[in-house]
Amino acid sequence: MEGLIGKKIGMTSIYDANGRSVACTVIEAGPCVVTQVKTEKTDGYSAIQMAWGDVKEKHTNAAITGHCAKANTSAKREFFEFRNPDEAEASAKQGDVFDVNIFEEGQFVDIIGTSKGKGFQGVVKRHGFAGVGESTHGQHNRLRAPGSIGACSFPARVFKGMRMAGRTGGDTVKAVNLQVLRIMPDQHLLLVKGSVPGHNGSIVIVER
Repeated sequence: MEGLIGKKIGMTSIYDANGRSVACTVIEAGPCVVTQVKTEKTDGYSAIQMAWGDVKEKHTNAAITGHCAKANTSAKREFFEFRNPDEAEASAKQGDVFDVNIFEEGQFVDIIGTSKGKGFQGVVKRHGFAGVGESTHGQHNRLRAPGSIGACSFPARVFKGMRMAGRTGGDTVKAVNLQVLRIMPDQHLLLVKGSVPGHNGSIVIVER
């Protein structure tokens, strides 16, 4: 399988074989159930739909409950499609269950998550501007201002994409080439090196 749906638990650190402390993120990944196998003939594209996270039937609707029942599983909370599976993965059937055992310690994975929302922020925090500086030379309340955004009488307008203040965070972010440090199948846990986008408890997608 290309990957799994999971939840970011938080960060910790472990010691490697050389006794060095390595920061890592703990992810609860799987077990995920194949709820639908899409093909070019029936849907116009190839994909494997997977579901994760049990939810009470009273907290979902009949459509999701019935959809999951076709895969002989209870109602699920999160769904995700893995596009263009290879031949081995395309042989997966509705109702198959995959766990963290599809990964191996030492391999590299990509993780998709939603970054933390930071609200409306200025250019210093949002884009890393240095600010005006020279605070002792007549600057008043301008230390974190963006400065001029115009472009003279021609073209007499502000170009699209100008870096300015605005809402920050809450974007879909992919962290690539994170090494799998440890796998705990009994607890469905995956420890990957480094940080992962999103707050603790957020949903992430782990791709091989």
